[in-house]
Amino acid sequence: MTALAAPPRATGLGSLGATLVPSPLSERLGTHEDAERAFRAARHRFIAGDRIDMSALAAELGVDRTSLFRWVGNRDALLAEILWSLAVPTFDAADAATHEQGADRVEGALTRFVRDLITADYFRGWITREPSRALRILTGAAAPVHRRFVAIVERLLEEEIAAGRMTTPLPPHDLATVLVRVAESYAYADLIAGERPDAGRAAAAFALVLAATRTAR
Repeated sequence: MTALAAPPRATGLGSLGATLVPSPLSERLGTHEDAERAFRAARHRFIAGDRIDMSALAAELGVDRTSLFRWVGNRDALLAEILWSLAVPTFDAADAATHEQGADRVEGALTRFVRDLITADYFRGWITREPSRALRILTGAAAPVHRRFVAIVERLLEEEIAAGRMTTPLPPHDLATVLVRVAESYAYADLIAGERPDAGRAAAAFALVLAATRTAR
């Protein structure tokens, strides 16, 4: 994943995730100066490959742990918001780099996104250090990261369906959920199945899932 701004596409779907699936912290960011300050400090630590320790973070900010928890929630909530903040420009860059339409756009954007997840060293370092927590935060059905990923893929599908560039025998939400689970399965294959993460295999699986959307005209 990248912390840089993505090349702009018309929609910038990634930025919709937190709006579609808000969390207490996401709603506080931008309006609560202390929460924003704590979030930026923790995000900087994460990108640098450092462990986010709530006691150390509180000390860096010059506050007690109680204040920090009041601002940003618990460690999992903070990590989830950091991860999503990094996923947004990564997804938008993947989509912007995909010039195809219809199912090809969906497959291309998701494949590039999975490739970026696999090749982000600081991100892979974190999931290797904390595999159980990573799976819970990234793939848990009730977790904001997973739910936001589904939400923006659903919007991506809806854009292409509304433009008449693809159809689907499934409701867009159901197809989005399947595609996200495919992405997670290959991006986190080392954690889930002890196998090597592989964007190429993910692309083949996306093509298979999307086959009906290409032929049902």
